[in-house]
Amino acid sequence: MYNPVEIIIKKRSGQALSEPELKFMVESYLAKSVPDYQMSAFLMAIFFAGMNDDETYLLTKTYINSGTRLNFDYDTVDKHSTGGVGDKVSLVLAPVIAACGGKIPMLSGRGLGHTGGTLDKLESIPGFTTALSEARFRQTIDSCGFSIASQSKDMVPADKQIYALRDVSGTVESFPLITASIMSKKIAEGAKNLVIDLKVGSGAFMKNLKDARELGRNLKKVGETFGQKVKIVYTNMNSPIGHYIGNALEIKECIEYLQGKPFPDLHIINKTLAVQMLTMCKLAECEKTAGKMVEEVLANGKALACFRQFIKLQDGNEKVVDDVSLLPKAEIELPIVSCESGYIQAIDSQAIGYALIDLQAGRKKLTDQLNHATGAKLTVKIGDKIEKNQPLGIVFCANEKQGKEVCQKIVQSLQISAKKPATESLILGIE
Repeated sequence: MYNPVEIIIKKRSGQALSEPELKFMVESYLAKSVPDYQMSAFLMAIFFAGMNDDETYLLTKTYINSGTRLNFDYDTVDKHSTGGVGDKVSLVLAPVIAACGGKIPMLSGRGLGHTGGTLDKLESIPGFTTALSEARFRQTIDSCGFSIASQSKDMVPADKQIYALRDVSGTVESFPLITASIMSKKIAEGAKNLVIDLKVGSGAFMKNLKDARELGRNLKKVGETFGQKVKIVYTNMNSPIGHYIGNALEIKECIEYLQGKPFPDLHIINKTLAVQMLTMCKLAECEKTAGKMVEEVLANGKALACFRQFIKLQDGNEKVVDDVSLLPKAEIELPIVSCESGYIQAIDSQAIGYALIDLQAGRKKLTDQLNHATGAKLTVKIGDKIEKNQPLGIVFCANEKQGKEVCQKIVQSLQISAKKPATESLILGIE
């Protein structure tokens, strides 16, 4: 029998932990024989002392073995995003891959802090359910090529409980803990191929490419150790993706995109990730062919048809695909107006994300209630020239006073200069 205090001290002093020691800490915490305060101390020890590659692998393995693991008879592929403002890519990427013949078992999460959650966005569709049994999750994938669902209580319960503790103990930013959390879910869900959209910039968790590459290396190494093929795509998160930020608003934008309306940044990121996914699981022989496949299923409506079927299979009102007015609609719309002229030098996307929490478009803690109708539309990007008093977008809200305050915060998030900034690339690298 191990002593939790001795393990905490051992890790705090920088020594490597064995598999039995890690297994003891995790299993004892799930059994409630190790209390929150000791697990918090253990997580903080990892935060400061770090973990070597072997420890990170063993921690991930311990997470996976804490619950059930899915296996599929056919080849599967998935995508994970580290999160950003207006990041709706999963919602258009999955139907595109499915329309090309792919099979995507996607377990997603809820929004917390300045970043939105895929499950919250989907639940803005009337009737839509994200809580599926394993049998129904499989049936949905078999029928339309993909399913996006919440993590069940039986799948990686260690991560589910420890993630909540990390959030309140100040240990979210630990690379080994991030790696174990992401990869345990993606391996347990049965994805044989994985593309990770690692966001970098003002609206992302990772603020610079150097740190992002270190995290990317950890994620890739752990995945490959478990026999998973992993690609890392580093994408720019200095501006919100697309035009809309907010749950129902982002569903609206996804539908419009799948209908053929142009959203250049969303399309570039979606197509880049799709090309990697299609070539990884050998649905396309090369990137050029994969790119053509993506354009075809968008142009001929097959991707939109997959999205429609997916909504219906998960109890949502599929008529939203034809009539976006069926989505929740905010009571009040307020214009976002520029206070000065010049070029947009930078956008504090994180500040925008936090501002929208005041409208209940996001949450500070997982128990917070959302208003699926609220959010913002921001039509300008870095490098755009704007004039004083020019409309820049709209805030959608239920309270005019709060809405006006959010409009002001969004305007303040824009850094304006007299000189046009250099054009930023959306794709920062692929490894």
